[in-house]
Amino acid sequence: MLPHGFLRVAAASPVLRVADCAFNAERILALMGQAEANGVAVLVFPELSLTGYTCADLFQHSTLQRGALDALEHLLRAGANLFSGVAFVGLPLAVNDQVFNCAAVLHRGRLLGLVPKSFIPNYKEFYERRWFTAAATARSREVSLFGNIVPFGTNRLFTAPEAEGLTVGVEICEDLWTPIPPSSSQALAGATVLVNLSASNEIVGKAAYRRQLVVGQSGRCMAAYVYASCGVWESTTDVVFGGHCLIAENGSLLAESPRFQRDDVLLSADVDLDRLRADRIRINSFGDARLYVSGGDHSERVPFDLGATDLPGQLRRPNDAHPFVPKEGNELRERCEEIFQTQVAGLAKRLDHIGKPATAIGVSGGLDSTLALLVACKTMDALAVPRERILAYTMPGFGTSNRTRDNARALMRHLGVTAREVDIRAMCLEEMKALRHQPFGIALDGLNVEEFTERLHRRPADRDDLVFENVQARMRTSLLMNSGFVIGTGDVSEAALGWCTYNGDHMSMYNPNSSIPKTLVKFLVEWAARNEFDGETRRTLLDVVDTLISPELLPLGADGQSAQATESAIGPYELHDFFLFHFLRYGAPPEKILFLAERARFDRAYAPAELRRWLGVFLRRFFANQFKRSCLPDGPKVGSISLSPRGDWRMPSDAAAELWLNTLAAAPASLS
Repeated sequence: MLPHGFLRVAAASPVLRVADCAFNAERILALMGQAEANGVAVLVFPELSLTGYTCADLFQHSTLQRGALDALEHLLRAGANLFSGVAFVGLPLAVNDQVFNCAAVLHRGRLLGLVPKSFIPNYKEFYERRWFTAAATARSREVSLFGNIVPFGTNRLFTAPEAEGLTVGVEICEDLWTPIPPSSSQALAGATVLVNLSASNEIVGKAAYRRQLVVGQSGRCMAAYVYASCGVWESTTDVVFGGHCLIAENGSLLAESPRFQRDDVLLSADVDLDRLRADRIRINSFGDARLYVSGGDHSERVPFDLGATDLPGQLRRPNDAHPFVPKEGNELRERCEEIFQTQVAGLAKRLDHIGKPATAIGVSGGLDSTLALLVACKTMDALAVPRERILAYTMPGFGTSNRTRDNARALMRHLGVTAREVDIRAMCLEEMKALRHQPFGIALDGLNVEEFTERLHRRPADRDDLVFENVQARMRTSLLMNSGFVIGTGDVSEAALGWCTYNGDHMSMYNPNSSIPKTLVKFLVEWAARNEFDGETRRTLLDVVDTLISPELLPLGADGQSAQATESAIGPYELHDFFLFHFLRYGAPPEKILFLAERARFDRAYAPAELRRWLGVFLRRFFANQFKRSCLPDGPKVGSISLSPRGDWRMPSDAAAELWLNTLAAAPASLS
């Protein structure tokens, strides 16, 4: 079994001596021992690693061919109890009067198979056809070695049945550089880990292109790709090799070695086979591509027993605590600009389509409404419509703080929109009287707003009133709906948790924030402040960024500050966004989400029990509030996550959460 679907893989580039097979075998054994100590399950060595790639005409000598086989036999014997995973080493192999450039697949003293190179380069500095024959010309599907019949050919995949999802495909160097690499067919046949034994020389700019090839092929194949190239110890008669090692997964680079090292290189990373399987299941065009593979799937499985695996030390892969937030620096700025422009383009199309009407938006002075207002302003600029056509309402209620109200007023003034302020307290009081509701147990008959507000300050501090909150939220929406085309402000984190009032802030006519997570909203507003605005507008925006997240629906505290902190009630948004990403993007089970959360570096430390508690809250709220998401308004998808009922997420509103909650309850107290 694989721990939470993770598999540790490694690419190795050993010190070698050209044509000294015995020496090279010992260096390989040393790295196998290191790999075992590091929990590596799949270990890849360079092309022709037993002989060296630069032996040239010596490859035609039986002495070198025999020396390579002797070294391979030594690896099988000496490595049987040294390395428990599966290893891939390169050697020349003479079969039926032909010499093939092969990858040998070793596992605990067994030779599982031999995979010959498909494409033999014979251009520029490469003259491999002088020594080697392409795999397609092979006349045998098996060879006899060391008293055993060994599978031989390119149609072999190596699979560990007990490690669900682990199937390995093999290609060699040039194979990757062709229009249709063998690894493409291998992936369609079920390979989730693709390995490449390579000898790729260094010229200016080649490393970047090589990296693009590896990362791109991993993405197209929805697979892990482990690439190992030989290093500076090869002959430098005409070219130099850099020992470039790369590990990629589904379009992302997990690890890369420095080049030109003068010592052994062992580069390892943890690949997530569960993620790969989830994407292949979800993206149906991957499976459909099998229909276009010539001759169908003729790959044969060669099984091996991987046994129990572990991941000693730290998790060796990116595990972002804030997966929706781009890295700092240029990437953050570029992504924020791209997201902002996507929001603007989406809203502009909708407004243009319906005749560019006046728009209405509620401005609370909080992050979400601020971002939506900025998008609305830039949209009007793009459409050459005066910003005065934006009817921006600030609607203070019983919980509105001076800070948010002042920021809302300042933003509307600085941005040049039509500002309107409507105190909703009297209207809400009349609504509750009509409903015969007694908020917090307070009888309303004969009370005016001031008297009621004074009574609110004397309410029990631990008492909530959902009707009191919802009346305010729906009153604001009613005012907006009767004013113009309503621009929504809620974000995807609130939609996931159901942290919105049905037909209140939940509803609009178009919501540019609909797929923006809460943890990203802050960075978008800050980016806009520093790159799109200056002066007092920038100052106000930065103050909004620093404001406590709150719906401000409960009465203010005695100090005049909001007594309602969203994250105190439902948990930290950085956790919920982390849970949402792994739950929705990859369908991760609760115990795996906990495993990852315990290893992530959040803004503050969380005990395992705290993570478990908030994950339980997330699951309960996510399942309980699908009915709100089933009728969300239109809005643009800007990232990998969306809860649109018309697009990414279709779920019954009455699905039970018990299976997920029981799985969470059964998980160990700590997964560290």
